[in-house]
Amino acid sequence: MKKINRRSFLKGGLAGGAALAATGAKTASAAQDFGGYPDSMGVLVDFTKCVGCRTCEAACNKEQGLPEPEKPFDDQSVFDEQRHGGLPRRPTEKAYTVVNRYNIVGREHPLFRKVQCNHCNEPACLTSCFVNAYKKTPEGAVIYDPTVCVGCRTCMIACPFYVPAYSYSSAINPVVKKCIMCYDTRLKFGRPPACVEACPQQVMTFGKRSELLKLAHQKIRQNPDKYVDHVYGEKEVGGTAWLYLSDVPFDRIGFDTHLGNQPIINYVKEFLTVVPMVLTIWPALFTGFHLLSNRKDAKKNEETKS
Repeated sequence: MKKINRRSFLKGGLAGGAALAATGAKTASAAQDFGGYPDSMGVLVDFTKCVGCRTCEAACNKEQGLPEPEKPFDDQSVFDEQRHGGLPRRPTEKAYTVVNRYNIVGREHPLFRKVQCNHCNEPACLTSCFVNAYKKTPEGAVIYDPTVCVGCRTCMIACPFYVPAYSYSSAINPVVKKCIMCYDTRLKFGRPPACVEACPQQVMTFGKRSELLKLAHQKIRQNPDKYVDHVYGEKEVGGTAWLYLSDVPFDRIGFDTHLGNQPIINYVKEFLTVVPMVLTIWPALFTGFHLLSNRKDAKKNEETKS
């Protein structure tokens, strides 16, 4: 039997959601070859400057009204902890950004990497969402409407960076949560995200994405012995609003370097022309089963309490 890898599953799973997108249900949709807004903003992250202070994590939690972590933000022992399966920490419903430490052989000091939503130019989460909960804004952020989300978690499968986190804290109001680049409180007013503004080491630079790319390549040209000759996020999956510079090959610090430069939607475009009708109605069926299951769970909880 042929082994199905995540990429193959992703392509198939996206087809259902993308079929609806192809009908024109979304504005600024990836299905229409949307390549990002020309004046969108972004953030350039220079890993050579990060010292792992986690100030960005604290700023994010405060800005987004997230709960305090089990361990304080100045507790460095979190870098010694790994999630189940030995993997680095990932964003969750209670932490939209996290910093991980990588001990690289031959590097004098550990490298620290900040992880959050990369805000793709052509977001796979947007394309895969059949209830149109996601939107790519002109400012560059990928935001979502939690009042629309039905908790199907298709976007979690679609995201090539494994970013969206599912909220398991409510059985009757399940939603997917992630970084929104401080859109409501900062970005739409021209202000940088809270994590960028709070960083004491100036690891992150906020500005127009086009200008940040020029700055990144200038840094590489001026310091060829300091940086890897690659700006991660410039072209990966069609480009992202968050861009990265490193002095260590990106695959050694948890980045997927095999994503390719085409947006995820491009992998299923041909399939959409012959997609059977069942793939256009499965979301509605799935939603019905999902809501029915939630009602049963809620009723069971009420009976348990009474």
